[in-house]
Amino acid sequence: MNFGMVQEYDILTLLPQRPPMVMVDRLLHCDPVVTQTEFTVRNDNIMVEDGKLSACGLIENIAQTCAARMGYINLSSGKDVRVGVVGALRDIEIHALPPVGSTIVTSIEVSEEVFGMTLAKASSHCGDTLLCDGTIKIALL
Repeated sequence: MNFGMVQEYDILTLLPQRPPMVMVDRLLHCDPVVTQTEFTVRNDNIMVEDGKLSACGLIENIAQTCAARMGYINLSSGKDVRVGVVGALRDIEIHALPPVGSTIVTSIEVSEEVFGMTLAKASSHCGDTLLCDGTIKIALL
């Protein structure tokens, strides 16, 4: 499996989500522990309110970063992309909402994987500005 520098995939091949619910544009990095994605906030995004990506949009972006990770791992291993669900959010703090036109980079760091459950620390940044952080638990179906 190719970790680190990722093979370029159309993001829709990695995610079970479809427009208008796609909140990740590109997978930047994926290794066994850390995954990073990039997303540019557009005015026509379903989660944009008053010219900014909503808190729900930031959380969905984190969840889809987890999904992109699993999609990349599965496709690199010759398996199908699987659907997952958010099992829990813990200590999520929204520090700032990114305006339309901003590009955000979201990182997850896997703490634990067991029985189809993944626990990860997550954070999203726009440049040097921390947008949100917390912990997410994802269960694969």
